[in-house]
Amino acid sequence: QVQLVPSGGGSVQAGGSLTLSCAATSDIYSDNCVGWFRQTPGQEREGVAAIYTGFQRTFYADSVKGRFTISQDNAKSTVYLRLSDLKPEDTGMYYCAADPARRSGSWCEYRYLHEVSRQGTLVNVSS
Repeated sequence: QVQLVPSGGGSVQAGGSLTLSCAATSDIYSDNCVGWFRQTPGQEREGVAAIYTGFQRTFYADSVKGRFTISQDNAKSTVYLRLSDLKPEDTGMYYCAADPARRSGSWCEYRYLHEVSRQGTLVNVSS
């Protein structure tokens, strides 16, 4: 059974940092696109970062480039998202997701990340 379990959210002040983790089952993790979405009330879900785990090709939304870093640990089938220089607008529920059909190939596209974690992890950034 495919599982994606995010963790690591919390409350920080603007300028602070957090590291989110997404533990995945190996079948969905290996040689695949794994990414992060964030959701805030009243706004559309936004893809913020993704990584192709086959050779660590990374992708970032313009809003987080230079501040967020996505990485992986193959031994743990885990993808991390380091959030730095956080801003209040980064507040939201963060979900991890993967491409169950591997339609993206190595060029990750958020529209194909259909396998979304059932729960998210909340990031709250205060000014």
